[in-house]
Amino acid sequence: MPDKTFTLQLYSATEQQSFDSAISFVGEDASGSFGIQAYHGRMITSLVFGLSRFRVEGGDWQYLALPGGVLYFHDNRLQIFTRRFLLDEDYERVAERLRQQLLAEEEALREMKESMRKMEESVLRKLWEAEHRDSSASRLQ
Repeated sequence: MPDKTFTLQLYSATEQQSFDSAISFVGEDASGSFGIQAYHGRMITSLVFGLSRFRVEGGDWQYLALPGGVLYFHDNRLQIFTRRFLLDEDYERVAERLRQQLLAEEEALREMKESMRKMEESVLRKLWEAEHRDSSASRLQ
């Protein structure tokens, strides 16, 4: 009887982790939630922002928070590629860390949009002033 485990490999820009005896993975892509067990068919999908979970043989669920990523399963190996990930056995703790991260990213995005708006106003004001100077100069001639 074949082994009922698979290898799970997590890759981010700054770290990687590997689990050799994963027995189950539950994730979510644009079509909804799905599960993977050993010897699943070849699969590639884009994970959405949120929480996934997995279990290793003899262990409890581990929760994986990520801002989206690419999942690839082939040859009994599940690979997840993402910008960063948070891993914790405590659902509440990792969910809170994910919520804090999301709020921080939303604030950074808001600040970037405000900065872009100010820069756009400045450019438009300079264009308007330049056009006004040119039309004033042509009237004087």
